[in-house]
Amino acid sequence: MTTRRALIAYLPVATVAAGLAARSKRAFAADKSVTVGIDVPLTGADAEGAILIKNGAMMAVDDANAKGGVAGYKINVMVLDDGTTSAGQYDPAQSATNARKLVADPSVVANVGPEMSGSGKAMAAILSQGDLATITPSSTNPDITDPKFAAQFVPRGRAIYFRTVTTDAFQGPNMANYFARTLNVKKVYILDDSGAYGVGMANAFEGQAKKNGMNVLGHDELDPKEADYTTILTKIKALQPDALYYAGVSLAGVKVAKQSYNILPDIIKGGGDGVYGAPMLKGSGFPAMEGWYATIAAPYIADNPDVQPWIKRYTEKYGQGPGAYSFTAYDAMLVILDAIKRVAESGKPVSRSAVRDAIQATELKTLQGVVSFDQYGDINSRIVSVFKAHYNAQYPVEDSLHQYKYLGVAPQTS
Repeated sequence: MTTRRALIAYLPVATVAAGLAARSKRAFAADKSVTVGIDVPLTGADAEGAILIKNGAMMAVDDANAKGGVAGYKINVMVLDDGTTSAGQYDPAQSATNARKLVADPSVVANVGPEMSGSGKAMAAILSQGDLATITPSSTNPDITDPKFAAQFVPRGRAIYFRTVTTDAFQGPNMANYFARTLNVKKVYILDDSGAYGVGMANAFEGQAKKNGMNVLGHDELDPKEADYTTILTKIKALQPDALYYAGVSLAGVKVAKQSYNILPDIIKGGGDGVYGAPMLKGSGFPAMEGWYATIAAPYIADNPDVQPWIKRYTEKYGQGPGAYSFTAYDAMLVILDAIKRVAESGKPVSRSAVRDAIQATELKTLQGVVSFDQYGDINSRIVSVFKAHYNAQYPVEDSLHQYKYLGVAPQTS
């Protein structure tokens, strides 16, 4: 039986416990969070590059959450894989499924990705219908943000596809300028991998190559699932080109690099940002990759002293150095976090619509410099950087920061 004294002694403890429980409930109720997606192809030929991109974006989130979140909001992340084993690389059908998943989750206020333009074309209209902004750190096909195709990709009329890289409307032509003006190429043969990115890049390169007076000996599309390109490469050899330009990603690109090393060993070889990165380096190896020219659709900042501490932190955190688009993925996430912050501090609900509007109005200092967007979502910077693959035995073969030598900025088309 409980005595009166025992009951008196017990009551304050119960009261304190109840008070603590109430305060805990109030703290939980006050806890706020939003979700940001990351969509990249973590399955297939492009997985290594995709991991480097994902890590760049995650680094910004981890930094923010370690400081208590963004304006009182914890940032949750939904990582989605748009690569499939059946495709062997990115899969537009899976990308569309991922876009629907993002839109269906009311906590998702923005997304980083996709990596590939074929994925972007599959996702854009779905994201537009959901008024959900995405910022791609690497997708460069210009159609997605071209107002001529707004009905197809932006049916609601508001920009939702933003970029922290420039588009192939600049990357392709600027590399054609480099081939003509710096490498003195007179005759070129063009290959693409039949994907949205590869076709768009190849066509942009070809148009400017012809304007520069280059003789385009031919332009063929490759099936990325085919194993043997020796027939077409032998045909190209007979035409005696000065250069081969490949536009596409690594699934076909690795085979082009390996097989052209044997069939076309002495000509200039180059491509876009699909030729730059860990998947091409590891898949092709050296000496097959030796001497290949490549571009990225962004400024080269790895040698910037202000960026060195970030590279050190990234390398220590993930056990490998960043890729070129690790920087732009980090910048993309910084833009989203800054947009969330501005919306929250304005007193408005942190909705995907409000975050989209804040992203559109961005003027933010990032690793690559000040990022801002035009009315269609394209970054206002138009810099295209040129590299040449050269083996450095001191570093792993897939270390893109050390296996490509930076050559400078590609000449812009006036």
